[in-house]
Amino acid sequence: MLFSEYARYQYVRSPLVEVICQLRFPAILTINTKEPAEFQEAVRHDFPRYAARKEQLPPKVTGLGTPNPKLEQQPAVVNHSFVSADGLWKINLTKDFIALSTLRYTQWEDFALRLDKPLAQFIQVYEPASFERVGLRYVNAVSRKALGLTDLLWDDLIRSPYLGILGEPDVDESKVGKSAMDTELTLEGGVRMKIHAGPGLLGGGKKDPEPKFILDGDFSLPGSTAADKVPQLLGDLHQYAVRFFHGAITPELHEAMGPLPVLE
Repeated sequence: MLFSEYARYQYVRSPLVEVICQLRFPAILTINTKEPAEFQEAVRHDFPRYAARKEQLPPKVTGLGTPNPKLEQQPAVVNHSFVSADGLWKINLTKDFIALSTLRYTQWEDFALRLDKPLAQFIQVYEPASFERVGLRYVNAVSRKALGLTDLLWDDLIRSPYLGILGEPDVDESKVGKSAMDTELTLEGGVRMKIHAGPGLLGGGKKDPEPKFILDGDFSLPGSTAADKVPQLLGDLHQYAVRFFHGAITPELHEAMGPLPVLE
């Protein structure tokens, strides 16, 4: 089964390394040309550290199908960031998206609460016509060392659909240099699911050489979504993320992470 039954747990040894919620909207050019002072004033108590950087977009190909296609340089985009005092929570705001990310996720209700005020202020100040894409992404990195499971194979901890060649009994895991699964599919109601699964090194292995098993699930709904529909939609995307994760892990891994049931 792709998805398990919906059951929530808070893990004592959680593998989550980052959670990101991004909402894209039709371009609002004033965000690119004017400092978002009113927005900052509303969020700076919780996100006091501000910075802005210009990001150069890649050139765009124009004139495809004509005798003279050419590359056109796109204007730079200003990315405004608002970071919490401890550096673990961040809002990013550009002319066409607002995002909240965290390196210390505890449970959905806390994340949703921290998103509520900045999103409400953004809607009040900039009055977006709608949201063109609402997305929620959970990045997990399972460490056998941290869980005391170095004597087990990934095949003991991750279900076979996410293992690829590593799930074959005649394959020596230690001799596999690279193996990953990348899948995109459309779910009920037009929700899109993008999955990356496989062993990998966080940060390129510069600080931590231990290979982790990455379970990266990105859930989104494209198309026009009214602002008042966003909370329910994000709740639905969260349920997909929970069911995907539990459908991807074995009972051995579930127990090793120290599950504490979350009461609804």
